[in-house]
Amino acid sequence: MNCKHKRETKKIILGGVKIGGDALVSVQSMTKTDTRDAALTVAQIKSLEQAGCEIVRLAVLDEDAAESLGRIRKETEMPIIADIHFDWRLALKSIDNGIDGLRINPGNIGAQWKVRELVSACTDRGIPVRIGVNAGSLQKDILKKYGHPCPEAIVESAERHISILEEMGFDMIKVSLKASNVTMTVDSYRLFSERYDYPLHIGISEAGPSFAGIIKSSVGLGILLNEGIGDTMRVSLTAEPEEEVRVAYEILKSLGLREKGVNIVSCPTCGRCRVNLRGIISEAEERLRAIDENITVALMGCEVNGPGEAKEADYGVAGGKGEGLLFKKGKVVKKVRESDMLDSLFDMILEDSAQ
Repeated sequence: MNCKHKRETKKIILGGVKIGGDALVSVQSMTKTDTRDAALTVAQIKSLEQAGCEIVRLAVLDEDAAESLGRIRKETEMPIIADIHFDWRLALKSIDNGIDGLRINPGNIGAQWKVRELVSACTDRGIPVRIGVNAGSLQKDILKKYGHPCPEAIVESAERHISILEEMGFDMIKVSLKASNVTMTVDSYRLFSERYDYPLHIGISEAGPSFAGIIKSSVGLGILLNEGIGDTMRVSLTAEPEEEVRVAYEILKSLGLREKGVNIVSCPTCGRCRVNLRGIISEAEERLRAIDENITVALMGCEVNGPGEAKEADYGVAGGKGEGLLFKKGKVVKKVRESDMLDSLFDMILEDSAQ
């Protein structure tokens, strides 16, 4: 399947962000602050916004956290999802304080009247609900039926939650079916997609620290997105949330699904490299984050790889012995000293941007 042909799903609106249908895959993250500390949480949300985050999820542990949402709401326009487990009262209080979406499983709330009260509030305010099924927290009877977590068990759990809302006439639903196991996650989403057209939030649960987590997320989410599965996504890392956002965009860019920010091309280096390319790349990455343009920048270690191998890049440098070639669209512009390579590269990019 062409990765640019996304599976058609129902469209929902979350705080102005379109999810599903023909909308672009949106990027989410989750604050890692104590939601009760409104100032600290707002600061992280603003940092996430600068990184390109489009939807943010906040853990709501108690009434103080739900109350804090009102103060947070006044300080940001980013769509906010309240992440709540079990307590419908926290969900109602969060709705009153201006949130845009809920992550709560109706089957875990308890009595039907509690669910109806929550559905009524969500309907009145146009607030969608994410049903989030994790392999590690399946219902006991489902686990007993299947013996262990598996795609069939995960999907059955989701179906149970969905049916509760559908029976009450509520269909502003999106669904996630996560596991820390990549294959199980992929197969769960595939199975669900064969049966339902609800929009999907995709991710690999508890993916791990940056190195392992990025690999697991890139493999799992890359497979799903390339098959047209996924309407909104989070890369779950034991790392700063801004890193989650950057990785998400790199995954989307690599599949041609989003074009936000600079695409960096660099060689792995070898014995021909005579410049400190890793140092150059590290500095370039930091500086390029400030440029939100759909351009490709090549950082190459020698004249063999650049501009020859990187002739499709918009801009680039190719290192030599203490110097480098500055090139644009595959053509050499000039030779510069190694110490001037990055400044000269950025001067050229910024000069073109100003025109």
